Amino acid sequence: MKKNKRTGIADLHPVTDNPVEKSCRPIKEIIELLGVEMGSPDRFIDSLPFSLNDTTAGSESELQTVVRGSKGDVDLPLTIARSNFFANIIRRASAGETSRKAVVGLESYLNQNSEEIWENSWVRFPLKVLSAFAREVLENDLLADKKDPEGGLRSDVDHFIFYEAGEKWIRIPISYLIKLSLADVMGARANVPDVIEETGRALLDHFSNDNTSPETFSFYVVPLRPSSGMGKAIARETAKRFLLTQLLAMYANARFKLRANGQQAVIYSAPHPPVRQRELNEYVSDTFYRELFMSPCLSGWDKGEEKHEYMGLCHQVLSRSQLNVVAKLREAGIITRNLVVLPNMSNISLANNGAHLSLGSIKLSGCFGDKSSGLTAVDEKVVGDLVIKTVEHFLPLFVGTYSAAPYRLDFFDFHPEKALGFLPHELDYTHLRMIWRRWKKKADLKVFGRPVTPFGPEWLDRVLEVLFRLKGDFVPDFRLIDYFVALMSTERSPALDGELGNAERLKRDLADLGIFDRKMATYMLYRLREHGAMGFSGFEGRYYSLFESMTTDMARAADLQTLLNGLAFKYIAQGKVSHAHIPDVPSIESERRQIFFGAAIGIPTFFVRKNTRNAFLQRIVERCAKVRQSRRYPEYLRVYNLEYRKALVRIIEEDAADLIEALDLGEAIEDLVTRLDHPEEHSAFGKLTRSILNEAGAGSPMRMDGKEFNLAAERYYRDTLRKKHMEEALSFLEKDIRILDSGWAGEAATYREELRFVPRDRSALDFLHEIEADLLEETASLEELETIIDLFLITIDQDIRQAKATLNGITPDEKPQASIHRAAHW
Repeated sequence: MKKNKRTGIADLHPVTDNPVEKSCRPIKEIIELLGVEMGSPDRFIDSLPFSLNDTTAGSESELQTVVRGSKGDVDLPLTIARSNFFANIIRRASAGETSRKAVVGLESYLNQNSEEIWENSWVRFPLKVLSAFAREVLENDLLADKKDPEGGLRSDVDHFIFYEAGEKWIRIPISYLIKLSLADVMGARANVPDVIEETGRALLDHFSNDNTSPETFSFYVVPLRPSSGMGKAIARETAKRFLLTQLLAMYANARFKLRANGQQAVIYSAPHPPVRQRELNEYVSDTFYRELFMSPCLSGWDKGEEKHEYMGLCHQVLSRSQLNVVAKLREAGIITRNLVVLPNMSNISLANNGAHLSLGSIKLSGCFGDKSSGLTAVDEKVVGDLVIKTVEHFLPLFVGTYSAAPYRLDFFDFHPEKALGFLPHELDYTHLRMIWRRWKKKADLKVFGRPVTPFGPEWLDRVLEVLFRLKGDFVPDFRLIDYFVALMSTERSPALDGELGNAERLKRDLADLGIFDRKMATYMLYRLREHGAMGFSGFEGRYYSLFESMTTDMARAADLQTLLNGLAFKYIAQGKVSHAHIPDVPSIESERRQIFFGAAIGIPTFFVRKNTRNAFLQRIVERCAKVRQSRRYPEYLRVYNLEYRKALVRIIEEDAADLIEALDLGEAIEDLVTRLDHPEEHSAFGKLTRSILNEAGAGSPMRMDGKEFNLAAERYYRDTLRKKHMEEALSFLEKDIRILDSGWAGEAATYREELRFVPRDRSALDFLHEIEADLLEETASLEELETIIDLFLITIDQDIRQAKATLNGITPDEKPQASIHRAAHW
């Protein structure tokens, strides 16, 4: 085999045998059936999936919540203080049966909270404040089975309904409060115009909750077109959805008497579990943690109680998986002594929050949804898995660049069984050891020139930290380490070999190892959205943490994700990438994913085998500058992560030049280059870090201890960044309302009746300008909130009509419900 003279690794080899493709239709034939015009240079690019006018988008946002108020008014501290768990801990400590540590910790949590911020608390208020329709929605969501109203209520209904001073009250998570708030807006007034009422009711199911945090997903399928700014279109939809969430929280605070009862619900974007919630988790059992924080799944599922039990299963499985990490680290040789810090049996990773961005292809959806096309789910799986493996090589471009989760770790956080999170289940031992060694070097964990990690007793570790000035580390995206983002294949059950059912086989293997459960969804960095399950064909990116800006960061990320999908299909159509180029064995999978996780930690280098069997990775490494043979690992090449990412950009510029031109993404590539060349000013990680330091009044993360920095980050996310995201959304809303105002008086005005319902003593635009500051400060009146929500829903109807017309060629005058229901696939 011919080797490259500079790097010493084998050149990209042609495909001669592919057992996966032998077992089904050849990929070349699949590409032909998809209508890709290989014989026409002029038509080739336009006929590719995800090329010009072929891409649709939808997103899902996971959000953080807090309740502001005193411990005597807010649900979380009241629930803890009145719980049997707390009473039993006090009794056992008093009897000398257990340490007082848990009692002291819980009392400290309840009593030492000067900011009066209670993360992920529920809210409680009198049932009578709900409108008739909101009460109807609540009663329906409390059914054991929403499809069987005669089947009675959930068995845990007493968890939500209680009596206070002889009056019936309800207690619900904020994730459900948003939906109930929207229902109340629709039901609290008479003679609401049909467009406003129908749109509002149709959006109810887009506010769901299954883990701890609220989740919202796109109100409609968003076409990505150069004429509408490509990724800017999905960023606009996401930003407006965030704004409606804010308006509904403000409405609930006023209408449901939350403020009057000492509570204020706040919703914002934040990637990490809150510091105080982590601390609380050290003092409670896993069962009590689930009682406090796991969503009851009132919205989004016909059998909510079953879904709630499933989420409990997820929490138990992930907690067990975290405990199993200790054994794996010992096997890997990373833990070499008997003194370890056991992970808590209550794992908190489900409280991490991110964003999911799904891109669909009209071409793929049409072909795989049409039996007459000759294409089957088997074909979709073969080509889909290959696209995923190809795109995974480019994912380091996204980490810290478009989204980030800055996190400060102190020296005493560097127990490998805690700091490495779920990586022992996501990488093989070789790459895990490499990452841990490089991470310790980056964090400068040395005493007298020798690497050292915490010993276990916290008092001793803190003494060492001070005595030897051990600072710990600062990482770009700790969420990707702290959360189980990808399942690693086993030798006999590869996850991406193109065969139907491979995910189920992998989950069965991992369940046997005590790592996962077959009932849980498959965790992937990039996931195939199969037509048979979702109603469309495409791919979901699940590696996004926090966008500093929707307008720039999220929009540009969507641009790049679209481009990479198209490039992957171009490679496949040209025969430049096949399953044989990227073998389906755990070590090869780990080899490419170590680059991604290393970028999340901020490790400057990684190592690739000189004779790696991943021919696609070989080609990329050949384009990297500053590659040399490793002195520590003679069979490996040392590659700089930054140079790898720059090589990826050069490859994109060369291999996707025609796609970049067709999709008008030249500025997006220029922006990517700027982010890589000047990360402190232009990357999401740099912008978030700078803003957090401004919040804290500090000059460097390393001059702050971990808790100090991470609490400052939470304050920034909760207040400053939330307002920034609202301002972005308000700018989109202003443009929409300007269009409404300009067309209101015309003969063919679409929303004449609806705008007459809204107070017309001034223009809608003037109204928005008058209350904008009050919205940002959350001082708008209930009547003003109702009005702005009405206007907002009119613009959503307008968005849906326009998207529907663009996608289907249907006139905007048609009713929007079908388009709203299609969006549920996202």
